[in-house]
Amino acid sequence: MCQLMGMNCATPTDFNFSFRGFKCRGGSTDIHAHGWGLAIYEGRGVRTFHDPLPCAQSPIADMVSQYPIKTFNMMAHIRYATQGGVSLENVHPFQREMWGIQWTFAHNGEVPKFTLPKNPQESFNGQDGGDGGGCCGNSDVKLPMLGRCTEAIYHPVGDTDSEAVFCAMLNALRAEFTTLPTLPVLYEAVQRLSCEIVSGEEKETIFNFLLGCGQFTMFAFSWPGAREGSKVWNGLHYLVRYPPFKTAELSDVDYAVDFNQTNDENDRVAIIATKPLTTNENWKEFERGQLLMFDNGLPHSRPYECAGIERSGRGLSSRAMMKGTMCPNQYQYNIPKLLRKAVCKALHGTEDGEETDGTSEGEEEEDCCGGFWAERAVDLGCGSGLSGDQFRQCVGHLTGVDLNPEMAKEARDRGCYDRIIVGDAECILQYGEKIHNGHAGTRQYDFVFACDLFAYIGDLRPMFNTVQRSLDTRGGGTFAFSAEIITNEPLMDDCRYQEGEDKGAAAGFVMQSCARFAHKRWYIRSLAEEFGFETLLSTESTVLRQHDGTDVVGALIVLSLPAASPDARL
Repeated sequence: MCQLMGMNCATPTDFNFSFRGFKCRGGSTDIHAHGWGLAIYEGRGVRTFHDPLPCAQSPIADMVSQYPIKTFNMMAHIRYATQGGVSLENVHPFQREMWGIQWTFAHNGEVPKFTLPKNPQESFNGQDGGDGGGCCGNSDVKLPMLGRCTEAIYHPVGDTDSEAVFCAMLNALRAEFTTLPTLPVLYEAVQRLSCEIVSGEEKETIFNFLLGCGQFTMFAFSWPGAREGSKVWNGLHYLVRYPPFKTAELSDVDYAVDFNQTNDENDRVAIIATKPLTTNENWKEFERGQLLMFDNGLPHSRPYECAGIERSGRGLSSRAMMKGTMCPNQYQYNIPKLLRKAVCKALHGTEDGEETDGTSEGEEEEDCCGGFWAERAVDLGCGSGLSGDQFRQCVGHLTGVDLNPEMAKEARDRGCYDRIIVGDAECILQYGEKIHNGHAGTRQYDFVFACDLFAYIGDLRPMFNTVQRSLDTRGGGTFAFSAEIITNEPLMDDCRYQEGEDKGAAAGFVMQSCARFAHKRWYIRSLAEEFGFETLLSTESTVLRQHDGTDVVGALIVLSLPAASPDARL
């Protein structure tokens, strides 16, 4: 297997520090000695370096590691050959032009559907077979076409499954779009193709890739992720460095940099790697089947986030193809408003205003029904603060919690929160308990809500436990959230439930192939009963969002935790 490294930045940044450690894995601290490559975006162009020599021994790699090229977007690859010989044509990243944009691709893993024969003449010996079943010529061995593709324009030059799958993805995107796609549309298309590539051979496929499409945008996908007992590099990790910067220490070489001395308040860098490159930073592992779009040094996984980037002017840019349009109301985030109405109905038997198709940012909301619902509330996974806007008038003190520092900054700038905390939602609640129990102040809440958070959490039991303890210390309260619900049929073509390996299915949740969790109703009911919650409201078949033009249904759930007796709280 190979290893990947990518970097996406808010300002032009050099990659010398990360590459200094990464190149050691190319034959020195690790076994990946069968070539290496780099792709560095500079404006509309891309600068590439390839060498079949081990990266740790390559004079070109030594030169690049000392050459402070600054970029918004780059990727690197070190190869351990499992398909194709050790030769220049098989070295990643691969590069193609499409729509007047330079696309780059680097892959780690094995994709059985796209395995090429050992003898090139078996698959490259003439014209297409004419049956639409392959893209490699008239032979008994044909590679599958993806999506709507019926004619291959891009073909692999080398012998790797990696280059073959890259060409197939580009062929499918070219066949699907006649105008330049917007970022949320492109995100959904790449997600759909990734799921199609894995589907049917989930156990045999290892598919981790970086896909660059211009100077600002990079996609990263991981399948299957870490496997218990495996020493093979099956997944991806990432971290985001942002102010205030700290010292980072490389894991493969004795070297450290204090980024607080080299970076300023405008800098932000996302680093993606097969294995963490540093020893003293908090790397986050990709979920199984997760697709992230990196832009401006931040990861994004929700179409409405991609739509916001598109509206800011950072979408794909081409002189060769007309830009597609995005409806102003498309990819609206309506879950906060729907959940607020559900809570209002549960607590007061009325809804605060008539149903609408959604409220765009900047529109004024009607006053919340029934006055304040709670003295202290916490918004778990607050994102950019759209949920805070909806609930602000309903609570006295509102805390927002989000892992993404840039989202947290947007939420803070929105001005609807009394306090913003960057961190893990469950950990923040536990931290609050310690402060309260230690009599150093109180961070406990009588209203906890989460909009579209549980689609990213499989096992909800730890969250229920923590919320119950947090509410109980204040004498009970309300817990409201949205959840995508498992039905008898798949939610959509690219949101199928994964079969076989997902142990969570028996526990009441499954990971969908779009890397979002769906939960079973009985599972949520059983957790509510176990932790002493009473169900005030649970909606049926509520449309929570749209994905690729298809409604995704779920539930809005409002629970109440009765106040514990004084003896029970002692």
